[in-house]
Amino acid sequence: MANRNDVATSSSTCGCKIGRMADQYELDRLDDDLVAYWTGDADEQYSTRALATVVNQRILEAALKQADISFKEGEIENTYRLLTDDDVSSGVQVETENELERDGVAVDQVKSDFVSHQTVYNHLTDCLDASLDSPSDEERLEQSGEKLGALQNRTAAVTTDTIERLDNNDIIDIGGFNVVVSATVTCEECFQEYTVRELLDNGSCNCDSDSERR
Repeated sequence: MANRNDVATSSSTCGCKIGRMADQYELDRLDDDLVAYWTGDADEQYSTRALATVVNQRILEAALKQADISFKEGEIENTYRLLTDDDVSSGVQVETENELERDGVAVDQVKSDFVSHQTVYNHLTDCLDASLDSPSDEERLEQSGEKLGALQNRTAAVTTDTIERLDNNDIIDIGGFNVVVSATVTCEECFQEYTVRELLDNGSCNCDSDSERR
């Protein structure tokens, strides 16, 4: 399924951003883990987007350790979510950043050290010579669902921030509110309506069922 040349267990194997961050934050065995997760040699296979989250959470964890901040299981993942997720309001993000700053974490520097999924892909293919076969249909569906879900979350976050600013400036008047963004797909042949998630999970509309009954 995958091909990979020998990779040293130390992560200081290249001069790209991930290599530099691995050295700076002493992220041992990062390269081996990335290749195993990407190629499916581990228990499950990760997309490069999921791997970027893995790298960034390890960077955040190392930064907290350098600041002598103790944390419980799950707190790294939650703190990373509060710092980066589009569905987290700007107010919560700022509050989280301020708390970390007070505890001695250089938040702006840490966030600038985070990597993108494209950086992960380049590191895997260019620096580590890892490769994959063409993605399966299931992988394509998963990637498409993640992409569309991220777009919906970002739309909801932007809408929430916009309404909050208008309300704070007394341009509009609204109490507590919640923004829900959804997209539906309607087949023009069978007229069945689906959410995007439902369509991806089902794999087809009702046209196939209707044709079988004829």
